Formats: sequence, structure tokens, C-alpha cells
Amino acid sequence: MFDASTGGFYTLPMPELPEVETVRSAMECHLLGRPITRVRVSTKRLREPLPRAALRALVGDCFVAARRRAKFLLLDLQSGRTLLVHLGMSGNLLLRTWGTKHDHVGFEFADRGAVVFNDPRRFGLVLMLDGGEEYTCRYLQNLGPEPLSRAFNARYLQAQCQRRKSPIKNLIMDSSTVVGVGNIYASEALFRARIHPATPAAAIEPPRLALLAKEIKKVLRVAIDQGGTTISDYQGSG
Repeated sequence: MFDASTGGFYTLPMPELPEVETVRSAMECHLLGRPITRVRVSTKRLREPLPRAALRALVGDCFVAARRRAKFLLLDLQSGRTLLVHLGMSGNLLLRTWGTKHDHVGFEFADRGAVVFNDPRRFGLVLMLDGGEEYTCRYLQNLGPEPLSRAFNARYLQAQCQRRKSPIKNLIMDSSTVVGVGNIYASEALFRARIHPATPAAAIEPPRLALLAKEIKKVLRVAIDQGGTTISDYQGSG
């Protein structure tokens, strides 16, 4: 969710898909169409070294679209490049100017606005992708469908569960099966579908899997509507 006290887009300690979707939506409101006049880059390393030269070359460019794939933000620029951001465990985007200990990338705009990527634990990721590199970026390969897309449905989930002995919770949390179903959301959806998390995937009847697919979508939509807030009445099923 947006936290007015910090200028940040969420307050949970580790962002999941609903939190990242909240950030993406906020980006559309706060970043698009604003010419970049200055870029500041830390000397510290995140998950990978920051592409300092490529980031500084964004002066004069502007963001034109904010997309999400799994838990990655894809911020498209007018020049055809794309800024790929992963918030890691403690990353946050703050509507303020550069200047605190854990600031790693900062953008200043012609209208004197600013946004900073702040990440105390430095498990986040900021990469610059040239046109077309999105399709070869290793972080975006081998990902399953988005859980709120039409591609993720009862038939798809049933096909994924066939002859799979792994626990159903493990399967739906596997990003090659479906992206963005984190631990709390997987547990809540399974509880609502009355499926024990340790049940072998292949042992679950199709009607129950169809219900599970629906509940995954419902749980995530509720979380997104709440700005990524953790489900307050969450109950695990074991």
C-alpha cells in the first residue's frame, strides 16, 4: 500500500505479487511522462552490480509505461529501453529526493519531483534492458502464467497436477507452474478450497482443483484491492 509517512508504495517486509502490482499501479500515476533531468546511482552492489553508465544515460528520457511480470517491474522508456526492477526482500520506491543511507538509484524530473529505489538488505535488482532483451533476460525465462490471466484456469491447473507427486502447495508456489502465489496466498487459497497443503497434486479431484484455481484468483484480487495488505483474517490449513 502507499505509505504517506514515508512516501513509499508499500510497508510489508517482503513484497509479494499484490504488493508489486500496487507499486506498478502507483508508477502509472506518479512517474509516466516526466522528463528525467538527473540520475543518481550508488556505488554499492545489489543482487547484481548496478548498470551505472546505462542508468545515467537516461537523462532526457522519460518513462512511458509500467508493467509487471511475476514480481518484476518493467518500466518502459520513450527511448525503447526498459528498466527491470525487483524489490527483493526490503526494496521500496520512495517519492522523495536522494539522500539516505540505503538509497541506490534516484531519478529527478523536470517538474522537480523525484523517486528513489531504497533497499537496506540489497537483495533487490535494477537492470537496464535494450529493445528485445526482455525476451532473453534470464530472470524472465521459464515463468508460468499470471494467476489472474485467462491462461491460468481449471483446465491448466489440472494438466499441471497430472502425475505430480509433489505437495499441492509446493506446486502452486512454483513460478514455472504459476507466478506470484506466495506462501500466505497459497495457504489461504488452499484453506478456502478445503485442500491440505501436503496433499499430492495428482491425488486431488478435478472439481477441487477447479475450486482452487478460483480461490487463488479471489485471494490475490482481494489483496490487490487492499493495496497489498496481508489478509487480516488469514487462517492456514496446516
